[in-house]
Amino acid sequence: MKEKDLKIGDKIWIINDHFKMEFKIKAFVRDVQMNPSIVSSKRFVIHDADWNLLKSNLGESEYLIEFQLHDLEKVNEFQDMYQASNLPQKGTSITYSLFKTLNALSDGVVAVVIIFISLLLIVIALLCIRFTMITTMEEEYREIGVMKAIGIRSKDIQKLYLTKYFVLAVVASICGYILSLFIGELFTDNIALYMGAAEKTLVHYVVPLIGTTLVFIIVVFFCQFVLRKFRRISVVEAIRKGNLAGNVRNRRTFILYKSRLLHVNIFLGIKDVFSRMKIYSVLCFVFIISSFLMIVPVNFLNTMQSPDFVTYMGAGKSDIRIDLQQSSDVKERFNKMISYIQRDSDVEKHTALITSTFKVLNRDGAFQNMNVEIGDFTAFPLEYLKGGAPRYENEIALSYLNAKEMKKTIGDDLVLIVNGEKKELTICGIYQDVTNGGKTAKALLPYDVDQILWHVVNLDMKSDVDMERKIEEYKNVFYPAKVTDMDEYLSQTLGTTIEQLKFITVLAIGIAIVVSVLITSMFFKMLLAKDSSHIATLRSLGFSYKDIQVQYMTRSIFVLLIGIIVGTCMASTLGQGVISGLGSLMGASHIEFVVDPFVSYFICPLLFMIAVTVTTFINSTLIKNIRDLKQ
Repeated sequence: MKEKDLKIGDKIWIINDHFKMEFKIKAFVRDVQMNPSIVSSKRFVIHDADWNLLKSNLGESEYLIEFQLHDLEKVNEFQDMYQASNLPQKGTSITYSLFKTLNALSDGVVAVVIIFISLLLIVIALLCIRFTMITTMEEEYREIGVMKAIGIRSKDIQKLYLTKYFVLAVVASICGYILSLFIGELFTDNIALYMGAAEKTLVHYVVPLIGTTLVFIIVVFFCQFVLRKFRRISVVEAIRKGNLAGNVRNRRTFILYKSRLLHVNIFLGIKDVFSRMKIYSVLCFVFIISSFLMIVPVNFLNTMQSPDFVTYMGAGKSDIRIDLQQSSDVKERFNKMISYIQRDSDVEKHTALITSTFKVLNRDGAFQNMNVEIGDFTAFPLEYLKGGAPRYENEIALSYLNAKEMKKTIGDDLVLIVNGEKKELTICGIYQDVTNGGKTAKALLPYDVDQILWHVVNLDMKSDVDMERKIEEYKNVFYPAKVTDMDEYLSQTLGTTIEQLKFITVLAIGIAIVVSVLITSMFFKMLLAKDSSHIATLRSLGFSYKDIQVQYMTRSIFVLLIGIIVGTCMASTLGQGVISGLGSLMGASHIEFVVDPFVSYFICPLLFMIAVTVTTFINSTLIKNIRDLKQ
């Protein structure tokens, strides 16, 4: 429905050779088993009479044997018992945990990114609070000195200010909690569409309340920490100067007459940043986090859209992929397909892979089913986390999650049942795979034709071949096989996830810019309040308002450049590590960002720089309001 933008009342057709049947969409059905975009198979609910007509004219019969247990903790035990029995074993075994994994890959990725952004926003929010409080203290510094002079203790003044921020935190927490109950649906619409809206119970209201309470407690304790500055306020200095003493360091390396490359105002702006590094470090930290917040989602989105992402799905990169599902005549159709491809002069290279089920000895000493891909893995190689592809019959490569669950590594032995006998294989490689619950393997084994689950053929075409025309040709010749290029394969598999991630990425960029603008505005208002006497001194020395404005603009841009450079480097290193850590839960433990330099290193920094520069310029015009201080 969502992928094809279908609506109730629209028509779809099922066509096979000379048979054609028309259906009108009456309703949409939620299917937790096949709704995830990574699951290629989809199901339709039709009338019995229509089903019988379809069965007699096309398609193959497939049976699903399903069980619902009273105790979910016994799923693995039940699975081992079933696989040890003589009941039908052909096909993929899917458990409750695998359902969660498949759906997590569709919607969980977006949820993880939202949580990641939320944590960064909490850090930025705390910095906003710090700026607000320090700015307030700057504006009321003389009044604080007077209160201390008449005998009010620092602790009492601290309580006075803390009460104000306590009330603000309470009001903000209540408003945020109420707002979350309404706008939360904006982020859960897709999950509700596929899996249904969960019944609203007490937990629905308690969990957000707990989260809100935790944030409230963090804010209050942070405010209390910042207000400790009252203890260091000198009564005499507060009344005499009327502002906090700046942390100015005398940097002898920055001497004006020795600087011949920089303009005077630019030099003074940069010198001030180094002289008061403690003050500007906070603003720089905000810019670093904001850059990180912008670039990590952009890089992750670009990685998921890249054809190289197929390597995280346990497959080599190729021009065309052909999937052939199991059926009664699949062997004949597969052989005809291979013969056709071998005769096709447009094909540069190809490889055929089959996936079959084998029994493997697990850690508990019981045999369980495992999907093993068999074929030539050198034509379209994977990048292995450890080791390499199997080259001999006694070698096997495991997916990351399989190796983790079995606690196996390179060189360890694994026992499989091959042709009815136990066969000991040596683990030669570990790779990443987010398909089939992340639990697959690759080997060069003899297989039972009756245990084949599906066939896959990967092809690379010659450079002068029209790819679209060739795909259409293969679709007609190999029908009903699924023929796709890598872009289409990724789009069909991860299309919904990518669309959601695009929305989150745009939202993250917007939030980063808005927060940076807010912090920059607050910071320079605080700085102007702190530097009022210094500005008056510069005016008396003959500096114009424009000169002083250039100095403040230089400070902002210089700090911003440092923040962008450090934030970008962190996004490529720490950000990649964070995404890899989250990806390891689904089978991809080492994700390398595919970066679009134009977007990540030009567009994002440019938007960031424009927003901050304009904000600084607007705030620097307030310098004119300080002209009377020199008198």
